[in-house]
Amino acid sequence: MSSEAPIEDAKHGDSGYDDQLIISQIISGQKDLFRLLVRRYERAVYGMGLSFFRNQEDASDFTQEVFLKVFRNLSRFEGRSRFSTWLYKIAYNTAINSVNRRKEYLSLAEEEEGKLVNAGDTPERVMLRNAAQEAVQTAMKELPERFRVCIDLFFFYDCSYQEIEVITGFPVNTIKSHVFRAKKMLRDKLESIN
Repeated sequence: MSSEAPIEDAKHGDSGYDDQLIISQIISGQKDLFRLLVRRYERAVYGMGLSFFRNQEDASDFTQEVFLKVFRNLSRFEGRSRFSTWLYKIAYNTAINSVNRRKEYLSLAEEEEGKLVNAGDTPERVMLRNAAQEAVQTAMKELPERFRVCIDLFFFYDCSYQEIEVITGFPVNTIKSHVFRAKKMLRDKLESIN
């Protein structure tokens, strides 16, 4: 296989390339291909950084730190899980170890404020959407941090329960319970608004 294939395909969108193939090429000496992994996962890692640090500068520093750790340890990736799971575990542990414990975790759902506007929306529709978004954000803020982390990883990062276990260290049954209880709490809070 030509070493140029991933680079050429990246120009047309690199989502078709298997992470493991890219990783094996990086480990075999094509270090410049690491940018494909960064491009693919940078937004998710940055989002996790915003969730923990609540400001863009710290989230950017966090993202760079995570990808530096990933690059240095890429040869340790064994492929027993998805690369994204391994990456998110490094990001989560980095955030947990870095964040000031007095700061609260901010869910990705809370960060999307003001981003749900469509150009053709009427003022009434925008107002209703903003009110609904504010209600969800308020309800999310009232969840315990461990519930918010599980909900974020499950819904916003599309992680399975097993992947969340690898990332957070919580047992699968605890994660299932957290997600179930968080959804019930959110539903109850949102129904009480009506």
